[in-house]
Amino acid sequence: MSSQVVIAGGGVIGSSIAYFLRASDPTISVTVIERDPTYAKSSSALSAASIRQQFSTPLSIQMSLYGIDFLRHIGDQLEVDGHKPSIDLHEGGYLFLATPGGEATLRENHALQTRLGADIALLAPDALQEKFPWLNVEDLAAGAYGVSGEGWFDGYGLVQALRKKAQALGARYVAAQVTGIERDGRKVAHVQTGSGERYACDTLVNATGAWARGIATMMGIDIPVYARRRSIFNVSSPARLTNSPLLIDPTGVYFRPEGKTYITGTSPSPDNDPDDLPLDEVDHDLFDDVIWPTLAHRVPQFEALRVENCWSGYYEYNVFDHNAIIGYHPDIENCIFANGFSGHGLQQGPATGRGVSELIVNGRYTTLDLSSLNWDRVLNNRPIVEKNVV
Repeated sequence: MSSQVVIAGGGVIGSSIAYFLRASDPTISVTVIERDPTYAKSSSALSAASIRQQFSTPLSIQMSLYGIDFLRHIGDQLEVDGHKPSIDLHEGGYLFLATPGGEATLRENHALQTRLGADIALLAPDALQEKFPWLNVEDLAAGAYGVSGEGWFDGYGLVQALRKKAQALGARYVAAQVTGIERDGRKVAHVQTGSGERYACDTLVNATGAWARGIATMMGIDIPVYARRRSIFNVSSPARLTNSPLLIDPTGVYFRPEGKTYITGTSPSPDNDPDDLPLDEVDHDLFDDVIWPTLAHRVPQFEALRVENCWSGYYEYNVFDHNAIIGYHPDIENCIFANGFSGHGLQQGPATGRGVSELIVNGRYTTLDLSSLNWDRVLNNRPIVEKNVV
């Protein structure tokens, strides 16, 4: 039984774990060490903050189904001293579009998603045109639209709500950077910080997001998670798109409404996606050469666009299979990893927090079994194939 838990990283994953731990067992001491208490470089705060059930693997769908339920009731779940937090959840839906080459995969994914309870409608081109008259459907074979349960929200607000509730329940937050980890054989004994403090722990949780690899290296563990920069552009347009969802073009370019403007982006090509690029730079060429032409093709009204703002954030990118790694490593008995969410951390945060808490408190998962995301698949080269990687 763990009486002292140290969580490295206080973003959405770390704060969700801290909240669920203290809510489930107030006798457990929880210390969260966060290098950036302003969350200025946190992936949680810099992302496009969205949630979907349109995945191709059952567990990702189930994690997100729990996630949307949690987000819908966040005011009651995370209330502190009568204050009910709001994350401005908009269930505007995802719209995945497919050309003839991708139609079979879209239909296969849709069958799985609906079987598991997701509210997704499969639309033919004429139905797409009727619902979204501003959409160019000439080259499309089908679209999958999240009628409910999918959309976008305030990611920074979610992190703050989880942190404040965890603190109200007794979790201690320390503003410091982990600089060293002391092992005693097959266990972690102490965590060191740059301020010179040492924190004893029965269990250590690595929830450091894009910085997970550095923490793992301190323990002699090689984790296939790297910081990959993603640029996001806030654009204005005279276009008026009724019922606009979060649209995923077959090319991978996406956009969604943001008030009276839009947020858009895409992943760079694999040969132009190095590790650890600086966050104070934005890939403007990607917008000019890829994003804008794609948007103008898919939505002709987007021929007129203006970039109002832009920024970059990190994906904690699992290069092995783009899925999270959650659980103990066989070489260290008392360290749980919760890393490599590859852009899905915000939406999978609640399910991860609940699951890791169960693993610490009960020694096993008691609700949703996350064991297929453990280290075994990585160490034995059995990647999980996710077909809806965006």
